[in-house]
Amino acid sequence: MTDISTTPGRSLRSLWDRVDGAVATMLAVLAALVVFDPAQAGPSLRFAGEALLQTAPIILFAVLAIGYMKASGAETLLSKAFTGREGRMIVMAALLGGLSPFCSCQVIPFVAAMLALGVPLSAVMAFWLASPIMDPGMFIITAGTLGVPFAVGKTAAAVALGVFGGAVTMMARRSPVFADPLREKPQVGGCCGVKKPYEGRPVWRFWTEADRRDSFRTSVQENAVFLLKWLALAYLLESLMLTYVPSDWVAGVLGGTGATPILLGAVVGMPAYLNGYAAVPLVDALLAQGMAPGAAMSFVIAGGVSCIPAAVAVWALVKPRVFAAYIGLALAGAVMAGFAWQMVAV
Repeated sequence: MTDISTTPGRSLRSLWDRVDGAVATMLAVLAALVVFDPAQAGPSLRFAGEALLQTAPIILFAVLAIGYMKASGAETLLSKAFTGREGRMIVMAALLGGLSPFCSCQVIPFVAAMLALGVPLSAVMAFWLASPIMDPGMFIITAGTLGVPFAVGKTAAAVALGVFGGAVTMMARRSPVFADPLREKPQVGGCCGVKKPYEGRPVWRFWTEADRRDSFRTSVQENAVFLLKWLALAYLLESLMLTYVPSDWVAGVLGGTGATPILLGAVVGMPAYLNGYAAVPLVDALLAQGMAPGAAMSFVIAGGVSCIPAAVAVWALVKPRVFAAYIGLALAGAVMAGFAWQMVAV
């Protein structure tokens, strides 16, 4: 009898599952440089290394902040967003989504339970739209690279998008789009290592409990690796962008003050996004080459909501028509955020 567990197909699939996407992409980029432009390999590596060293204190502060929030059980505060009047729920869900360190996929079990208990989809939509765009760690990275005003503007846009999406969902709740939104068998697995959240009130002095100390240690280690590998890839791509992409081309397509750069920023941002952290250096390079401020904002807003982890979280729980509404609201909100930031930044 053939042992199917060792067949070539299964072995290749198992090997592929263990490959880290960021690391594999970095190796592929470096290999391409060595083959096609070996003189650029050294400068690109130095650029990425120096950028990582400069960002290291920000990365350290970010991972410690995220570890503290997770170890203290701050996700239990999410329950407060889903109580009271529907309008209040929407505002609170948008605020917590835009300010908390928990991405959409990390709270899949919680959101699934809330929907099953009858919490309005409008409040959940507000949280879903706001949560992938900004969190404390991303704010620190964004502020350190793109400046505090851009980080504050992105945070305000995240909350505003959540309120906008929640309000639209509330007003259209009786429409065929939002009627009976849940899948018959919602999937509660996740792409971010979903774990059962702490229950009860947060324990801000988490170091008094062994399991919370372990949670802090694990969170710091995982997020440090996550940030280092994605930022290393982003800085490597930034060096290539600055070297090979003509600034006149970027300024001509994504520069200026009209509506076209903002619309293009949103449309391009959706499929081109890596993740919120990796996008920061890329946007920095695009801005240096002439990208309009409004286009940069629409890019990060649309891309954040549509990035794979956030999109998978929504797709896992709701029917395709609700998912389509989620993407449509994100695109519309990103364009509005781009126009607003263009007026403020100019």
